[in-house]
Amino acid sequence: MYRTHTCGELRLNNAGQQVTLAGWIQRTRKMGGMVFADLRDRYGITQLAFNDGINAELCEQASHLGREFVVQVKGTVNERESKNKNIATGEIEIVVSELNILNEATTPPFTIEDNTDGGDDLRMKYRYLDLRRACVRQNLELRHKMAFEVRRYLDSKGFLEVETPMLIGSTPEGARDFVVPSRMNPGQFYALPQSPQTLKQLLMVSGFDRYFQIVKCFRDEDLRADRQPEFTQIDCEMSFVEQDDIISLFEDMSKHLFKTIKGIEFNEPWQRMTWHDAMKYYGSDKPDLRFDMKFVELMDVMKGYGFSVFDSAEYIGGICAKGAATYTRKQLDQLTEFVKRPQIGAKGLVYARIEADGTVKSSVDKFYTQDVLQQMKAAFNAEPGDLILILSGDNANKTRKQLCELRLEMGSQLGLRDKNKYACLWVVDFPMYEWSEDDQRWYAMHHPFTSPKQEDVPLLETKQLGDVRANAYDMVINGVEVGGGSIRIHDSKLQALIFETLGFTPEKAQEQFGFLMNAFKFGAPPHGGLAYGLDRFVSLFAGLDSIRDCIAFPKNNQGRDVMLDAPSPIDQAQLDELYLDLRPIDKK
Repeated sequence: MYRTHTCGELRLNNAGQQVTLAGWIQRTRKMGGMVFADLRDRYGITQLAFNDGINAELCEQASHLGREFVVQVKGTVNERESKNKNIATGEIEIVVSELNILNEATTPPFTIEDNTDGGDDLRMKYRYLDLRRACVRQNLELRHKMAFEVRRYLDSKGFLEVETPMLIGSTPEGARDFVVPSRMNPGQFYALPQSPQTLKQLLMVSGFDRYFQIVKCFRDEDLRADRQPEFTQIDCEMSFVEQDDIISLFEDMSKHLFKTIKGIEFNEPWQRMTWHDAMKYYGSDKPDLRFDMKFVELMDVMKGYGFSVFDSAEYIGGICAKGAATYTRKQLDQLTEFVKRPQIGAKGLVYARIEADGTVKSSVDKFYTQDVLQQMKAAFNAEPGDLILILSGDNANKTRKQLCELRLEMGSQLGLRDKNKYACLWVVDFPMYEWSEDDQRWYAMHHPFTSPKQEDVPLLETKQLGDVRANAYDMVINGVEVGGGSIRIHDSKLQALIFETLGFTPEKAQEQFGFLMNAFKFGAPPHGGLAYGLDRFVSLFAGLDSIRDCIAFPKNNQGRDVMLDAPSPIDQAQLDELYLDLRPIDKK
């Protein structure tokens, strides 16, 4: 056998044992007549000791070991003179009696250590080397543990894991599909699933009342830190349930993950917040509640005093940063530049400090008396030492989103977004539809299979689409949407009405979704579900800023796999076989 123990296994109570280890050379050190080497595998690091006085030939061989050489050693476990408290095996070393080089290695392009000297692009190109680093490996181990616990929990609740197909029909609504040409059906295409949505609903029609799947999904969309063209969902569906049933069960599953993986217990039910309140008080449908700074609207307080910026505004609102009145003029100017960045788009920032004596000193003092500023202070319940920051604009929703970015920035600057603290909530009562100014039409905010609130169904008939609420819910943790779902439509007539409100002709609805509407006619139970983003969930537990670091082989920000150099052109013979012609790329 290549090894009797792993490199993270041996302890002082193994002293005197003859062992065989195998792994990669992390580094070597020459000290007088000794050569020391760190041997690494998935489980840890063990120090190897080669003594020139015992075996000069072996010590000479060890002095030529390079980084990442794959070796096998045999020797005796010995207590170290200089112990390393930073590693689990730090009290012992192996006095090597036999060295076998299994494979030499080219010097890697970056150091295989937690604090590596490799940049993102370089590490992605050599991802198989990056995965040797302990911090990256631990992320994948965490991912495995979370997936295992999800399966264990859902199995205990009677769920069945059912695989759904990867090659399905394209549904142009929503994000762009990745399409796959069919060789056997020339001119026709499969799509890779954005979600198993309709398939899991069909499983409910089939009587599989509790389904789940840890499944790959695909969306051809622009990328961000929390987006990848292919991602993994914990996809779930249940029959004969209402919204509270689903929220209760999957809140319990999430608490189970927190307890078993992180050792964190939540004894109280998680907060629920309507979408309307989330937008009103935080400017986001995924508010970060690790800190306060709830929005305060100031139209009634600040309008009508000659400050044209406020007097012409549709919305005036602000946040109160506790203890931040010490911010310098330079810091405040930097905040102003922050909100004026194109990606945020505010025109400026008004600030007010609460002085030690309770008076208010603001950047717009010449327009407001101290009495008015005291009313503003009272609206925030502000105290001496606090800093009030105010934005205004001619579009309330847009200004709230700008204020949201300012709130998050202040939370970061003041150290209030602790990655080891978790604030969890459910956002409920989403709008059923959202209006697109570009297309001048309504779109489903979630997807067209989401059921409206029963009491809002009459609003569909009267075309008051902006007032219809969806029976939908999102789980939010630390300002990240970790999962979301809805109660689904199970009545073919209501489903047809929803398609009609979205601009589908009956023929178009039948062409794209006739299989689902027809299935409903054969007895579809009330059902609903949700999907967690496994990548996001793991990255939250790991305290990562990007989901890429918890995916074994991720794509970069351009959606490319730089290691495999994909996507890439294909041979003309393959194009001919698929009946495909390529047109010239417009490089304008």
